[in-house]
Amino acid sequence: MKQTSRTVRRTYYVLTAGNTLAASLIWGINTIFLLDAGLNNFEAFAANACWTAGMVLFEIPTGVVADRWGRRVSFLCGTLTLAASTGLYVLLWQLHSAFVWWAIVSALLGLGYTFFSGATDAWLVDALTATRFEGQLEGVFAHGQVISGAMMLCGSVAGGYLAQLTNLGTPYLARAAILIGIFGLALIMMHDLGFTPVRGDRPLTEMRKIVHSSVEHGLKVPAVRNIMLAGMFSGGVGVYVFYALQPHLLNLWGNQKAYGIAGLVAALVAGAQIVGGLLAPSLRRVFTRRTSALLILEALAVAMLALIGLTGNFWVVVVLIMLWGLASYAGAPIRQAYLNGMIPSQERATILSFDSLINNAGGIVAQPALGKSADIWGYQVSYLLSAAASALALPFIARARRLDTPADHETAPPRGTEDYERRPPQPRR
Repeated sequence: MKQTSRTVRRTYYVLTAGNTLAASLIWGINTIFLLDAGLNNFEAFAANACWTAGMVLFEIPTGVVADRWGRRVSFLCGTLTLAASTGLYVLLWQLHSAFVWWAIVSALLGLGYTFFSGATDAWLVDALTATRFEGQLEGVFAHGQVISGAMMLCGSVAGGYLAQLTNLGTPYLARAAILIGIFGLALIMMHDLGFTPVRGDRPLTEMRKIVHSSVEHGLKVPAVRNIMLAGMFSGGVGVYVFYALQPHLLNLWGNQKAYGIAGLVAALVAGAQIVGGLLAPSLRRVFTRRTSALLILEALAVAMLALIGLTGNFWVVVVLIMLWGLASYAGAPIRQAYLNGMIPSQERATILSFDSLINNAGGIVAQPALGKSADIWGYQVSYLLSAAASALALPFIARARRLDTPADHETAPPRGTEDYERRPPQPRR
């Protein structure tokens, strides 16, 4: 079948939907699952930190996979790795295993996610470029976010009630089964376009090249560097904020076994993701500069976290969660388009993976530290600390805004498009 921009987008939306559905089955109950396995708050979020540490540790090695064997191969490896490590999570829960095993398997989960990060978005952008896509990237990313939010809504509700009706391990088994199905779909539907894998050097040499490219096209580019460093604070804290909501809201509700409540709250965040995705293109038209939108949305997200820490009313917290999610998700497609506008096509997977690495590096420190604060002072104090840490992202976004780069204004396709305008699209691999 001939690949067009329409088929590329459809493939991206289908794989995004499947991946999010699989992942979200456990998003509403993951912290409760870890606590039920015998871990305390510090250990539960330290396990999550090992997951983010795994993503940091394996970002560059898996970037070699994407560069040497293609983005499709990287995606396929991710589905299988996540399915296997999810199954191991259930085994550890049944055995009430020691923390060290949770740390190891959590790092393997991180490995699975690194096969997706960078490679999936890079596959999409290059394939759209190769098939002469003329629309705005914000629209594609926003549509994908809406689909992801809808699947998160379904998956988080289903996972919460599935756990309540059966046990906490069942959603994890369902997740592994769906991931195996996604592997089959990607094998059929996903094809590298607009990108030729390079296999000329040894893996260690390739890793050194990736580090060099990450520095040259990432950290050495002031606007890219500032947006990445902002993500280290907002992204690193965001993981804790989401997963700590599960036990915090059960405490406010007054029933520690009401897993369906935790799932419903995750679904509210999913609803905010859907609305945020729908608002992103409109916000882009309201703000002439992408960084202006990012700065205001990040400030609103910080304010919502502070208010969550100041109130102990369940329903007020639920509303604040929705507003926090709305501010966070409305900015995500704008941020993606802004970064892609400053990255050369050949370096796209590398730099986007490095961006994910920087985001996750913040989580390695933030999650156990905030989890420990919850053990000592309670969840409300931990949310006040989360707001303070997230606020550190604001100066970096402001610096990026002062640089006034073309990507801050443009609505044209990202860098690298001109290469494909001079030659026909490459055949399907």
